[in-house]
Amino acid sequence: MIRPVKGKTPRRPVPKKPSSNQKDPVGVYCRVRPPATEDEECCIEVISSTTIQLHPPDGIKANRNGEFKETQYSFKRVFGIKTSQVELFNDVAKPLVEDLIHGKNGLLFTYGVTGSGKTFTMTGSPGQGGLLPRSLDMIFNSIGPYQAKRFVFKTDDKNGMEIQNQVDALLERQKRESQQSLLKTPSSKQRLDPEFADMINPGEACKAEGVDEDSSYSVFVSYVEIYNNYIYDLLEEATIDLIKPKWNGGGTPLRNTEFIPPQSKILREDQNHNMYVAGCTEVEVKSTEEAFEVFWRGQKRRRIANTQLNRESSRSHSVFIIKLAQAPLDADGDNVLQDKNQVTVSQLCLVDLAGSERTSRTRAEGNRLREAGNINQSLMTLRTCIEVLRENQMCGTNKMVPYRDSKVTHLFKNYFDGEGKVRMIVCVNPKADDYEETLLVMRFAEMTQEVEVARPVDRPICGFTAGRRQRNQAFKEELSRRLEERGGPINADGASVIIQLLQSFPPLPPSEITDPSDDQTLPRLIEVLEKRHRIRQMITEEFNKTANMMKSKLQEFDGNLSAKENLIHDQRGKLGEKDKVILNQKTEIDRLEKKSKMLEYKIDILQKTTNIYEEDKRSLQHELENREHKLQRELSEKKRMEVRMQGMVTDVKLKWEKECERRVNAKQLEMQNKLWVKDEKLKQLKAIVTENKAEQPGKPQRPSREKDRVAPKRSASPSPAPGEVFKTRGGGQAVQFTDIETLKQELPVAPSRKRRSSGNDPPKDAAMDGDWTDVETRCSVAVEMRAGSQMGPGYQHHGYQKRRKP
Repeated sequence: MIRPVKGKTPRRPVPKKPSSNQKDPVGVYCRVRPPATEDEECCIEVISSTTIQLHPPDGIKANRNGEFKETQYSFKRVFGIKTSQVELFNDVAKPLVEDLIHGKNGLLFTYGVTGSGKTFTMTGSPGQGGLLPRSLDMIFNSIGPYQAKRFVFKTDDKNGMEIQNQVDALLERQKRESQQSLLKTPSSKQRLDPEFADMINPGEACKAEGVDEDSSYSVFVSYVEIYNNYIYDLLEEATIDLIKPKWNGGGTPLRNTEFIPPQSKILREDQNHNMYVAGCTEVEVKSTEEAFEVFWRGQKRRRIANTQLNRESSRSHSVFIIKLAQAPLDADGDNVLQDKNQVTVSQLCLVDLAGSERTSRTRAEGNRLREAGNINQSLMTLRTCIEVLRENQMCGTNKMVPYRDSKVTHLFKNYFDGEGKVRMIVCVNPKADDYEETLLVMRFAEMTQEVEVARPVDRPICGFTAGRRQRNQAFKEELSRRLEERGGPINADGASVIIQLLQSFPPLPPSEITDPSDDQTLPRLIEVLEKRHRIRQMITEEFNKTANMMKSKLQEFDGNLSAKENLIHDQRGKLGEKDKVILNQKTEIDRLEKKSKMLEYKIDILQKTTNIYEEDKRSLQHELENREHKLQRELSEKKRMEVRMQGMVTDVKLKWEKECERRVNAKQLEMQNKLWVKDEKLKQLKAIVTENKAEQPGKPQRPSREKDRVAPKRSASPSPAPGEVFKTRGGGQAVQFTDIETLKQELPVAPSRKRRSSGNDPPKDAAMDGDWTDVETRCSVAVEMRAGSQMGPGYQHHGYQKRRKP
């Protein structure tokens, strides 16, 4: 049986938002903090209004993979150490506040190493207000006359806004006033905190242009912090734990003073798929001072700590959200239009990110170490999201951006997806100890500038006629003036006007008739009534005349207004065309500037690559020259070795030739000596034979034993007869004997050198004593002695070895 596959729940369709094809890059600015002391070593130099240069401090060498000793980074604008808070606000935050008033969202955050001046840039100090207080001041200076009464706008706890009627708003205000009257004490006075009372000078106040006068506005603020990747509401009032009372030593409960610790908030998605903090406190404020007071109440609850690098180091990311609700007035221009769909909600997020830090420098332990790890992890997630966004836009990929890995990126993912402008202020400390961290911050800022965010669209314009508030105000002023001219109250309502008109009629006479013959009472009454009737007719005619004149004037005003509106429409059309031309030109300029920067960057890279190649070329040429010199030395050494070897070969050859010649001569001499020895033996034998014959002439010959022996086989010639002389192979002569007589003779002189004994030699004692020797030995000794005497003193008869003279 085949089971049907369980399908997933279909996702809620995303409502189509008005998209804009135009994109703007993320605006990245740089602010350099003044050095702590004048003689402090700095690693940052401001070259121009858009470029800074980093100099590595002493002891840090550059690598060969592109990191040279001096690197330059470009920004939208660079603010030096002498930049005031007003200049920074006018260039960075003021356009975001103007967009907020015109219904567009904005995100501004500060980024940098710990102790680089982020909190000062965002908050400021007395007399030098930062971006946040100046933004609030500009908002209230712009919408002050057009603010709605309190509780007309009300949040719905789902990141939306509702509109209440006048009666409900009045009840809410009375309830709030009663609660405040109960909380106040007679001695309490509303005093501003001296730390932010004088942040902005009156001469530095600014105001936005182009505020819609036919709309009603209301400002809501909220303040949260992201601590250890958890979101906490800084404006949430501490609640008392009523269940867990405190007890004294006697066992009786004391007053319940146990406060419940603040609970973390969660992120949710509204019906427009925008992220918001669920359950966050949103306070409606009506003045700059009230907004300051709310901000400072939350600022005192923010988590800060003392570290080795910063005395008041932020241990969390703070997010101050300014939400502006605006709705058009009705056709009369008196009250807010009761239509929730016509409400426009825009918000400006001012984020003070905690500074990245190295635990090796801060020496953090325990909670500080955990806080630093979470801060660095959230900043790393922000960097990863920016990298993936940049890769998707430049390479056309569709990788998933890991917004959910951190609460910071998850909260602001709508801004990077095109819900408003995004601007970042990179705060840097020029001291040499922060060089490596500053280098990483610069690389992140350079990468962030390449990310583009869709430009937010303008909010739809209401269909009512413009100038409703002004006309209503003019009508009220005219009515008050007319009533003042007629002696009536300036601010009279309808009943008082009727009473005033009735009092202007002539009084009625007494109309009581007591006598039938009374002829005066009725005529007087008729006369008064006729007079009142004439006055009424005159008033009616005057009213009609005035009404007609008012209608004609209104028609004339409407005609002039329509003509002016047509003119304004035409001028707006022309202005729109001019804006399109300017926009196209700006786009072209931005493209050319981007292309120019890209080309400059490529030229810089090519220049660096060329320098690397030139350096490699010089090193290779130097190495080649060294190898050529070495090769030449080796060749010359080889030639010398060849000449030497040739000489040695020649010497050895000559030596061996001489040795061969010597050996041949020695061999020849040896053969001659052998022949001489044999000749001597023959002579001696002949002499012996002759002597024997002479001494024993009659002695009978000894019978020959050759008959008993087996005659050896000879090849061709017959064997010689006994006593016959025959020729030998060596060219000599020999005598054939039948018997050989052995003779013994003593050596007259012992040999000078001992000869080595062999297996065939006689015993050593017998040779040395000279007891016996055979004929061969005696003859050979004689021959050797004779040969030695002939060859000279350099030779000895033992082995025929040559001795060199000393």
